[in-house]
Amino acid sequence: MSNKSGREMSPAMERAWELQHRIEKRTERMGKGKYGRVLKMARNPEEEEYVKSAQMAAIGIVIIGVIGFVIYLLASQVAPWIGDLVGL
Repeated sequence: MSNKSGREMSPAMERAWELQHRIEKRTERMGKGKYGRVLKMARNPEEEEYVKSAQMAAIGIVIIGVIGFVIYLLASQVAPWIGDLVGL
């Protein structure tokens, strides 16, 4: 295969161009079908929306971390103590 200037391309470049063409062919249909309307209506969030979303995500991460830490403490501190009391 040769490029526009008439020079031969390396096999790696040929594979890269073929991959690029396959990707472009798949994305041609993106605006059509069941997801097309959603993609057309999508927009970037305003700064206030973004900040609130980021805050909610951070709060969720902290809550999950606290729950995980409590489970860790129960498993590493409380469970052996209960096991000793019971005689396990």
